This record gives sequence, structure tokens and C-alpha cells, in this order.
Amino acid sequence: MFLVFTVALFSTLALPSAGQGITPLTTSQIDYFTPYTYYVSAAFCDPATVLAWNCGANCQANPNFHPVASGGDGDAIQYWYVGYDPILNTVIVAHQGTNTSNLLPILTDLDIILVPLAPDMERFPGLDPSIMVHSGFNSAQARASADVLAAVQAALPKYGSTSVTVVGHSLGAAISLIDSIYLPLHLPSGTTFQTIVYGLPRVGNQAFADYVDTHLYLTHINNKEDPIPTLPPMFLGYVHPSGEVHVEDSGAWMTCPGQDNPSTECIVGDVPTVFQWNEADHDGPYNGVTIRCSS
Repeated sequence: MFLVFTVALFSTLALPSAGQGITPLTTSQIDYFTPYTYYVSAAFCDPATVLAWNCGANCQANPNFHPVASGGDGDAIQYWYVGYDPILNTVIVAHQGTNTSNLLPILTDLDIILVPLAPDMERFPGLDPSIMVHSGFNSAQARASADVLAAVQAALPKYGSTSVTVVGHSLGAAISLIDSIYLPLHLPSGTTFQTIVYGLPRVGNQAFADYVDTHLYLTHINNKEDPIPTLPPMFLGYVHPSGEVHVEDSGAWMTCPGQDNPSTECIVGDVPTVFQWNEADHDGPYNGVTIRCSS
């Protein structure tokens, strides 16, 4: 299912295609992401607080937001919420992440299993069976998928919107990326989508990355020497889709065209081994915003 995106909606980004070189984002392009960064941070807050839109600085940063639904327990099911931003004119879908101490053991397990999405025809009708993802990420997305879809289906007509933006950080970024394949298969064909995630681990195989490149509008932002985006390792068959933006030590945000760009200005080249890891970089800051629930 090929999605047609509204070019004007995303024209402020003007990110290069895979065939172009690595270039820095302008200040205005970096600022474009800031509202979404706060939405990602809000996903770490208790669902009841988020549903009341009373989650401190993260909620105050987007004061016009209209929450529609929230859920999860922060354990078996990551926190999530759905609502509408009238300034951005888009329905927001956000998923909670986790800390690196919980995520690293999962991502460095050499017995990690890639599983096809296609056997679950209720969630992924018509998807090619060659498209495979990390089994743990697949299970995490499945647990809340029906509730998230119902909330989006309610929000779009309620606010007269045809736009959905899916956001997340860390484990939440992986769930959000799978959501970005799942939701378009169940929403009206005129719906437009963008996905903005932070500290994204590798989620699937080559066929998955190619599908994302063809069907989604993805930006995945990596901060400095964050180890999470370098995992699971490529030798296990995992591949990052295109759309990387890498925040360098200097504070510059660099576009990194293509899949797993090996340049030292991008995450693969900047963090080639465990010796370059810095777990503290995982939560940011991203343009001054550290991803966490803050009062």
C-alpha cells in the first residue's frame, strides 16, 4: 500500500535523498522537531496524567493539545497516548521508551529472533512474508495495537484531520516504527503519515528497511554516541531504514542519507564498537530537550 504524502506539510524539512551528501540542518529545521520531542517525553508520564494533559513541562510545551486516549502500565505494555494538535493539524500517536539498562540486554542477545509480520493477517493484511522484525518489538507493538488504532480512528473524524504523526524514543521508537506500518493498513487511504523517532534501535531486516523507505516518511534522530541505534548488530541481519539525522558532539544535526550510512558523521561510523558507547547520550538532550517525564 503506497502512501501519498502531502509535500507542503513536510517541505520545511527539505532533507536530502539517499543519493545526496551529508549536510547540516538549519536552525529552523532543527526547531521543527522540538514540539515532537516534547510529545515523546510526555509518553514517559503516567497515562492518567497525560489524559488530563497535566504532565508538567512536557505538556506545557504543547498547551493546545487535545488528548483522546491513553493506556499501558509501563511494564507489560509501554505507556501510549493519542490526541490532536491543532497547531500542527495532526493526530499524535506516542509510545513510551525504556532506559538503556533494560534495553541493552535485549539488543545484545545473540539469540534474537527475526519474525515475519505477515502471519498476523489481522494486523498486517497483505504484507510480504519476507518483511521481518525483532520478535520482542513485534510483541510489544501487538499488545496495544488495537487500542491505539481505535483511538486514532476516533480522533481523525472528531477533529477533521487526515494527518497522523507517530513518535517515540528507544523501545517506544521501535514500537512506533512498527505502528507506522500497521496503522496505514487500517486507516482511510487519504490519510497522510510521518514518523519521528529518537534513539531508534534496528527493528527489522533488509526487506523491512526497504518497505519503510518505500512506504513511510521517517526521520530517526540519534544523539552523539548513543549505543542503542547501533543495535541489534548488522551481522544478525538487521538494517536501519533511511532517514537518519545524527546529532554530533558539536551540536550540529547532520542528515545521513541511505541505510546505515557508514560516515563518521553518522551513528554507524561514529560508534563502530562498544568502546565508543556513551549510554548517557540516549536520552538527549535533543535541541535542549532531555527525554523524560518532568514536572
